Amino acid sequence: MIDKKEAISEKAVLIGVITQHQDEAQSEEYLDELEFLTLTAGGIAVKRFVQKLERPHPKTFLGAGKLEDVKAYIDTHTIGTAIFDDELSPAQLRNIEKILDCKILDRTNLILDIFAQRAQTSSAKTQVELAQHQYLLPRLTRLWTHLDKQKGGIGMRGPGETEIETDRRIIRDKISLLKKKLVTIDKQMAVQRKNRGKMVRVALVGYTNVGKSTLMNVVSKSDVFAENKLFATLDTTVRKVVIKNIPFLMTDTVGFIRKLPTQLVESFKSTLDEVREADLLLHVVDISHPNFEDHIESVNKILQEIESADKPTIMVFNKIDAYTHETIDEDDLVTERTKAHYTLDDWKKTWMNDLEKESIFISALNKGNLEAFKDKVYDEVKKIHIQRFPYNDFLYYEYKEE
Repeated sequence: MIDKKEAISEKAVLIGVITQHQDEAQSEEYLDELEFLTLTAGGIAVKRFVQKLERPHPKTFLGAGKLEDVKAYIDTHTIGTAIFDDELSPAQLRNIEKILDCKILDRTNLILDIFAQRAQTSSAKTQVELAQHQYLLPRLTRLWTHLDKQKGGIGMRGPGETEIETDRRIIRDKISLLKKKLVTIDKQMAVQRKNRGKMVRVALVGYTNVGKSTLMNVVSKSDVFAENKLFATLDTTVRKVVIKNIPFLMTDTVGFIRKLPTQLVESFKSTLDEVREADLLLHVVDISHPNFEDHIESVNKILQEIESADKPTIMVFNKIDAYTHETIDEDDLVTERTKAHYTLDDWKKTWMNDLEKESIFISALNKGNLEAFKDKVYDEVKKIHIQRFPYNDFLYYEYKEE
């Protein structure tokens, strides 16, 4: 199901909507993210189509006129793929396929494809395959056509299972098998976690492509795969880290994303056990991204879903080297100052100053402010360590003067 294949760059058009729940700026930003997802999957976005609607059309997602525009562009420029920014229902998928006559993907399908490319371990492959089958089950109608029509005639009458029913049964059986396999893998991973003893566990969490793996490599001196693409990390990686004289375990986890497919949240809950069982969370944020506040909100929402929002947390604002802000000329009396004009110092005086959680500004790539980061992590780990091993308190005295 998820055999790794070389991704060939294919041309695609991106399609989104502006609705009462999603304004023009949000729609533009979601399409930027969709373009990055397309690039990560091995495609090239050549054109965007956006339509203003009260709500997506229940039958064809877009209006009839806009779909005709899309079809004309696809036919003229020989484009083989149309990618929609929202999840399409099985009926919408079928209707759009009939009109556009090309490969139709939605955001969920695209993310699943990237996950299938990136999965390395048995655990990740099983979880992705489960999510793919759950996504596929209601969308089987157009996939198998070789036995669409049952033959009539003598000896061919009577009860029987249609092809689509057979396919659905096969998929359901496969889902059941994969769930059983995941239970076995979960038990093995639980044993591994148990064997780590009482060591303090620190988990890196955050939006996808904020620099978690790069930070992991710098702190743990390891070589976890890191790349400037979405979902570069899919498999959970655990490394032993020693800061000053305290050893602890650091975990790199899969990144989150807005509009994350529900199938993936469900199937990857076992991977997120590492976050659930962590003693301290390092919430990494890409401060250079114009919508990093939305990213923080998305991550917090998923942390609440997995009941980990109340854990001790350090907010790590990464990529300060890439942060830029707009400026206003002294003689400009018209331009209104917005968040886009904030310097890093300005940001520190906003809601970040009122955060109950500890926060630090760093650059993992250029190792900027890394010593201060290590000191902050050390202080937080030390608090947990002293509670767990009160008889080791004498170990910390030598660092009190620093």
